[in-house]
Amino acid sequence: MARPGPFAVRHPHGALDRYLLDGERIVTAVHQHWAKVGEPVASALGGLVPALVLDSALPSRISALAHLFWWAWFVLVGRAVWKVLEWRHDWFVATDKRLILTYGLITQKVAMMPLSKVTDMSYNRSPMGRVLGYGTFVMESAGQDQALHRVGWVADPDHTYRSICAEIFGVKAHKPVLDEQEREHDPAAGYSTAIRIRSAGTSGPHGPVSREADTGPISSWGPEFD
Repeated sequence: MARPGPFAVRHPHGALDRYLLDGERIVTAVHQHWAKVGEPVASALGGLVPALVLDSALPSRISALAHLFWWAWFVLVGRAVWKVLEWRHDWFVATDKRLILTYGLITQKVAMMPLSKVTDMSYNRSPMGRVLGYGTFVMESAGQDQALHRVGWVADPDHTYRSICAEIFGVKAHKPVLDEQEREHDPAAGYSTAIRIRSAGTSGPHGPVSREADTGPISSWGPEFD
C-alpha cells in the first residue's frame, strides 16, 4: 500500500477516512461556515422571547393561543437542531487528487471532481461574507456534467483557495503578508539584517584593535523624501 509523503496531512476527523484512497493525502478540509446555521439558531433564540411574553401576558381563558406559540417555538428549535447536525456532517475537502463535498445527515451524499479535470476555479465573497469570513467557490471542469460545481459557505476562503491552487499548479502556497513589526525581524520581508562595521580603534600591545558597531535594521526599500 502506498504511503503518504512526509508532508502529507491527514485530517484528525476519522469520518473522512472512508472517502480517501490509499496514499491520498488531505490538503485542506473545512466545515461549511457557521453562518450557514446562523439564521435557524437566531430564529429559535428570538422566538423564545415572544413565547415567554405571551405565555405570561395572555389570560387563562385564551391560554390555548399561548400553547400554539410554544408549539411554534418547538418547531423552530427542532429546525435549528436539524440544521446544526447537518452542518456538522458537511465537509469540503481538497486532496492531492480531487475535490470532495460531503453533505446530508440521514442520506449521506458525496460529490467529487478530480483536480486534473478542473479547468477554472473562482470564488466570490459578499459583503457579509467578507465580514464573517466565508465565500462561494465555483469550479469548471472539462466535461459537461459536473458533480461538484458550486460550493457555498466555504470557511477561510482565502487560505482554502490558495491551498487548492497550489496543489493544482504544483507550487508552494505563499507566505501571508507580514506587518511592519514582523518585517523588522525578517530579512526576506524587505529589511536587511544589522550590519557589523569594523573600524580601526586604539593601538594595543599587539597592534591596532578593531571595534564593532551594530547599525541595527536597515530598510532596503530605498530612501524616502519629504
